[in-house]
Amino acid sequence: MKSGADGNDAVEQILRQWAVERPDLDVSAMGVFGRLSRAARMLDRLLAQTFGRYGLNGGEFDVLAALRRAGEPYGLTPTDLYRSMMLSSAAMTNRIDRLEERGLVAREPDPDDRRGVRIRLTTEGLELIEDAVTAHVEGEERLLDALSEEERQHLAGMLGKLMFSMQARQQAETHSSEDTG
Repeated sequence: MKSGADGNDAVEQILRQWAVERPDLDVSAMGVFGRLSRAARMLDRLLAQTFGRYGLNGGEFDVLAALRRAGEPYGLTPTDLYRSMMLSSAAMTNRIDRLEERGLVAREPDPDDRRGVRIRLTTEGLELIEDAVTAHVEGEERLLDALSEEERQHLAGMLGKLMFSMQARQQAETHSSEDTG
């Protein structure tokens, strides 16, 4: 099985097999989600390699990146962090603890809430995330080399539309099960 722009990839082979075995089913959705799933697995491997070069895992990268994106002074409350990443507070605390042990973040008093703390990037953490995010973006760029700028924008738009639709369906199903539960 070869792969390429002609659509002749492993997923295409699976679709042809289903067409023979179950011609009554429209399996075109499998083509979309099969390719998304395979692309996600390839991306996960690339990200693990990239982050690993900096001694990070994906979750630690996410925390450092969120702090960096917050702008100077590169700090957020733990609540802001775990809400932005949809994690439990316990999971976020574990990540922060590991990063603090490595000297990449520091806990400081929150100037807006004297009972609270803010998590701030240290100088070492800022330098590390600057290098790691540059490598991350360069890796993603290499993955998209086969697409023109117009194709990238179209794909991003279509994936955004799909994500919005999937999230809306998930929320509707959650509300529906809460109403019947």
